[in-house]
Amino acid sequence: MRWIDWFTRWPVLRQLRAGDLDGLGATAATGRSEQLHARTRDADTVKRSVCPYCAVGCGQLVYTREGRITDIEGDPESPISRGRLCPKGAATFQYVTGSQREKHVLYRRPGGTEWEQIPLEQAMEKVAQRVKKTRDETWEDTDINGHVVRRTLGIAHLGGATLDNEENYLIKKLFTALGIVQVENQARI
Repeated sequence: MRWIDWFTRWPVLRQLRAGDLDGLGATAATGRSEQLHARTRDADTVKRSVCPYCAVGCGQLVYTREGRITDIEGDPESPISRGRLCPKGAATFQYVTGSQREKHVLYRRPGGTEWEQIPLEQAMEKVAQRVKKTRDETWEDTDINGHVVRRTLGIAHLGGATLDNEENYLIKKLFTALGIVQVENQARI
């Protein structure tokens, strides 16, 4: 390419010739930029959701095409966030579609140095067995003064801010039924 050809295609020169000093008009466009469009344009469904990152509950719009998420944006109709998302909420799309997201249960055997994939059912069974074993081993019918307590201090729970009121209610019911008294949520800390 000759030097003069490159110079005449230079965007600043196009802007000056067209009087587009801010570079916001057609002079800023390229062949590639003219073919770009929002990922939301090709969506076949849009569902309302709530951001999973904290207890604020910002509204999100989840755009899908053929059952796959194509974009996640703030919901302008949300009375809480009015279409705005913090950096964590704005990154939800990458969180749910990112190639580095772990999609399998990983388990490292006691004393092991490597992680191995195990089925979800096996992991859930391991958790249930360990909860029962710990509860049985640390169960107290009475405290040191003889007061009836029916509890275990061997298990505690610290919930995350992504849990909603209904989930926290169910967790509290489950743990109370198990005799777990150390139940807290990080939103209070």
